[in-house]
Amino acid sequence: MIPLFPLPAAAVLAAVHLVAGRLRFLDVVPRSRWLSLAGGVSVAYVFVRLLPELSAGQEVVQRAIAGELLAGLENHIYIVALLGLAIFYGLERVVRRSQEERSTTQDIERTTTGPGVFWLHIASFGVYNVLIGYLLLHRIRPGLMSLAFYTVAMALHFLVTDYGLRNDHRRDYDRVGRWALSIALAGGLAAGYASRLPELWIAVITAFLAGGVILNVLKEELPEERKSRIAPFFIGAFGYAAILLLA
Repeated sequence: MIPLFPLPAAAVLAAVHLVAGRLRFLDVVPRSRWLSLAGGVSVAYVFVRLLPELSAGQEVVQRAIAGELLAGLENHIYIVALLGLAIFYGLERVVRRSQEERSTTQDIERTTTGPGVFWLHIASFGVYNVLIGYLLLHRIRPGLMSLAFYTVAMALHFLVTDYGLRNDHRRDYDRVGRWALSIALAGGLAAGYASRLPELWIAVITAFLAGGVILNVLKEELPEERKSRIAPFFIGAFGYAAILLLA
């Protein structure tokens, strides 16, 4: 039987990309408490749900590479999570460097980065969204409740990342970027319906996503100019963590 619940979940996530720019109450300084709360929820999901699942994923990886060249390397799956964090950190530095170079030009209402950096950023987050869409169907922990917690966490995470992408690319993001990311999400879900990867690759995707979520939330919360709100972040993080632990 074909699982249908991931379809409305994907619709919710795509809708966040498409309508987040109209939520004007998010575009304030100090940083909107709702964005900080959403970031806290996203981080809580990674630490309370994804990282423990990676422990099981590590066992899958070790069984899969037994006897291979990398069999003696400890904590393989956590290295993948570190790789996800490092890749998105490198991408962030590329974006910031482009903004510094472009800060003296006049056409910054359309985008604050060069066109090449814009497409690199959107392509990278497109891959990110493909993975998120794929995991709507194939997570380490299956089930409807697991899907609900995942969808809530990723929807709030998209609020955070969309806000950052819109600040970086402005009208280009509204004109092209949000549609490209929605399509990438749908493509990931379609790939999930078309095929199921081995457990090893589900664990690798989950680990990469965990590292990416941590970096993409913290890069939005930590810069001083964001004037982030610590109380809503704590409420989101520890409140959602409590819900996950009690479920």
